[in-house]
Amino acid sequence: MKPKLPELKLPKLKLSETVARLRKVKKTTILIHLLAWGVSLIWILPFLGVFMASIRPLPEILDGWWNFDVFNPTLRGFVGAWNHPTAPLNRALFNSLIVTVPSTFIPIFVAALGAYSFARFKFPTRDLLFFVLVLLQTIPQQMVIIPIFKIMISLGLWNNYIGLILVHTAFALPWQIFFLRNFFSTLPVEIEEAARIDGASYLKIFYKIVLPLTLPALASLTALQFVWVWNDFFFAIVLISSPEMKLATQAVAAMPGRLAIDWTVVSAASIMVMIVPIIIYVVLQRYYVRGLVAGAVKG
Repeated sequence: MKPKLPELKLPKLKLSETVARLRKVKKTTILIHLLAWGVSLIWILPFLGVFMASIRPLPEILDGWWNFDVFNPTLRGFVGAWNHPTAPLNRALFNSLIVTVPSTFIPIFVAALGAYSFARFKFPTRDLLFFVLVLLQTIPQQMVIIPIFKIMISLGLWNNYIGLILVHTAFALPWQIFFLRNFFSTLPVEIEEAARIDGASYLKIFYKIVLPLTLPALASLTALQFVWVWNDFFFAIVLISSPEMKLATQAVAAMPGRLAIDWTVVSAASIMVMIVPIIIYVVLQRYYVRGLVAGAVKG
């Protein structure tokens, strides 16, 4: 005879209680969706305004860009921004890529090595050094720009892309090490110990095991750092002065004339500059949220 299994006594819910719970969940879901759509609408409205200003002549949007009584779209603004006589965006976008790509990957590489050391190794003054790194995140750029300016001149790196890349790298390292150290702390140590028993070196464990597991965090850092450097105007305007070396943000700021401003060209230039970071977010968005949550939870 087969042994009788004990019966599981589940709490019996009345039909009215079940319906009430479903209604509560449904109301909460609707509120969350409405809030999300409301925030998205607030964020996208300025973008739509700039986009309409870039494809429509100025007289058409004087009464509001949402007024479509007269609608004659044109690409004149994009062509004018691309081939601007004093600040051509075709050259400025390329200059921004020259600065942004190394300023994104160099600090991530260095920060990954430093964060792994803080997360896995014990050495004297480790906690003190990490505390100093956390404090360095609070230093405003404006507070140290004069010493940076003097140092770059003395090193011959003023009006030089290398100097700008070094500054962006230095400012990125503290928060990236802090971010990655928290992420490394969430990874299971047992996998690394097993690899060490099999004879793998620390360097091999880092590149073969740790880095692949850290892909969401690295993607998040790539998106954040790329957008930060791409949109930077403060360091660029202080450390780069030659017209042919201007970055995209400098070019957009230089397009308005002294006597008249062609808002169609300026708006088109703004749209073209913001397309690149949007593409980065779209490509990395599936890793972005996972990496941010995992890197921010454990301290």
